[in-house]
Formats: sequence, C-alpha cells, structure tokens
Amino acid sequence: MDSSEFRRQTPSWCVVLILLLSAASLKAQQGAEPATTLINRHAVVYCAVTGKVYAVDKTHNAVWIIGPSGEAKSVKVGAGPEAIAANTVTGIAYVASSTAANVSVLDGKTDAVVATVATAARPYAIAVDVLANKVYVSNTFSSMLTVIDGATDKVTNVKTGSADAIVIDAEAGKVYLLGYETDALTMLDTSSGALSKVPAGAMHLWGLALNRAAGKLYVTHVNDGSLGVIDLKTQHETTVPAGAIPSAVAVNAADGRVYVTNYGSGTVTVIGPDDRVDTIVKVGNHPQAVAVDRRRNLIAVANTADNTLSLIDGKTQRVWKTMPAGEHPYAIAINEETQRIYVANLGKNPGE
Repeated sequence: MDSSEFRRQTPSWCVVLILLLSAASLKAQQGAEPATTLINRHAVVYCAVTGKVYAVDKTHNAVWIIGPSGEAKSVKVGAGPEAIAANTVTGIAYVASSTAANVSVLDGKTDAVVATVATAARPYAIAVDVLANKVYVSNTFSSMLTVIDGATDKVTNVKTGSADAIVIDAEAGKVYLLGYETDALTMLDTSSGALSKVPAGAMHLWGLALNRAAGKLYVTHVNDGSLGVIDLKTQHETTVPAGAIPSAVAVNAADGRVYVTNYGSGTVTVIGPDDRVDTIVKVGNHPQAVAVDRRRNLIAVANTADNTLSLIDGKTQRVWKTMPAGEHPYAIAINEETQRIYVANLGKNPGE
C-alpha cells in the first residue's frame, strides 16, 4: 500500500474498546457499537475536566459519550460526524459533522447538544484554543478555515488554504495548519489575523505535534521517511530519519521524547530531546496512531493491520505488552486518571 492509499482508506465500522492497563484482558462497551467511515485520529478523545470520552458514530449520526464509571450513552449530532475536540477548561465538546457541514456543541455536564454551528464546507480537522476559547475547523476541498467563538458560537471564516491537521500553540497565539499535498505549514497569528508559510521540508506531510516546552513543532514526511523538527523561533527545520511511511507523531511531555509510528515498516522511531534517534522499536503491522500516558510513562501504539495495541515502556523503550485491540484499531485516547485506553476500530459491519 502506498502513502496515498493508506491516507485515504475508507472502512465502514468502528467499535470503541476500553483497555484497563492493569488488567490482562480488555472489555468492549456493551450494547450498540459506534461506527464511522473516515480515518481521523480525533475520532475518539478524552476530556480531563469532565472525565468523559467522546467517540464519533458516523453510521448513526451520533457521538458516544462514555462517563468516568464506564457508563455510555449515544447522542444524535449532525450527519456524518468525523472528529471531536474538547475544551479542557469549559468542558464543552465539539463534533465536526462532514455531511451536515456543521459542528455540534455538547454541554459537558448534561451531554445535550446546546448549539449547531454551520461551517464553510465539509469539516474534517478540529482543534480548540483553550486560552482564547475558540474552535478551529478545517473544511475538506475548501480553502476556508471556520473559527467558532466558544463564548457566543459565532462564526468567522478565514481563507487559509486546505488543511488536514490543526495544532494550536495557545500561549503563543499561533495556529498551525498542515496540508497533505503541500511542503509547508500555514501559520495563523490569532492576534493579528496574519497568515504566513512555515517551510516543512518535503511534500506529503501527515503527522503534526507540538512540544511547547522545547519550542519545537514536529511533522512527519511520508515520502522520504523522515521527521521534520521545526524551531518555533527561527522557523528553521532539521530532519531526523524515521522509518517507511512515518505517519503519527506524539510527544512525551514528561521527558521530551518523540515517538513516530512508521506505517510501512511496522516500527516506532524514538527520538530524544537532542533530536537524535534513541532507538527503533518493532511493533505490529501498519502502526497508525500513537498516544502517551505521561503518568505511567507508557506509549500506546495502534497496529491497524494486525488488530493489536503495543504498549511501550518509556523507561526501557521496549514493548511491555501487546494486546488484542479489536478490528483495525486506528485512533487512541488515554485517561491517565483511570489508566484506561480507549481505541477506535475500523472494520466491516457484520450487518452489512
């Protein structure tokens, strides 16, 4: 499978599984099973202020909300939900629905949809600036970025160019937009509204992560098998070798290490704070998502092709445990308080 094929897979069913890290087995949520038809690593998210997990259910035009005790409910949203973001200050969750071309606003306490906000086109990526209380939404096949005021739900559309991923540096007042078909990031200054380009070194960019403490931005280069490290002050980029088709990237804020999943080689490249490769860890087949549990210093990797989750010990940089994770796991959210991992799965609907 080449890089364009892996990016555009369109499976049709998703099951959210809960993995208790201290347990030897995992248990699926009981009852109806959520579903989706797009790969989006923000298809499942955890909100620390409410203790709730949100997962899109595209087939039923709904979002599943899993409470701190594991209780789950389904809430109707706009048609074709793709991704979710949560404001970790206000507890409000935002669900981007592509078919409906809108964002549903969910109250973090009642779980009710309190507003529906129209977007410029078909929304895909979504992120929250918790300091400014604003929500940024990219729109597929559109150059417009939809900006939602979290206090009023009023919308402003800004012409930024197409974006497939959004990372926000709230303290600096910067929004970084990644487009797969480009070789540069677009940077939006939230105070002035100015747009500028940040060279990213190569075409076909995929993963994007921010290390605010180190003043660095990380972007994976699918085509040349490397990770771009961008200095936020100088905007100078250096590259670090990764593996074949590097996709997702995550930062362990506790020690500054960076983890890159290599979809093509079935490995995770571990990069130290000095921007040098520490080690390469063999995981499962086609790793496509990565998340960090800072408290336990564990790194969770979803191996999409072999239906497993690899747990890497951050101290030894070795796989501590490999667990079954349902059919084609592709998105991960971690609740560090309860030590649970939530995995979104892709697969074929048995009823179809």
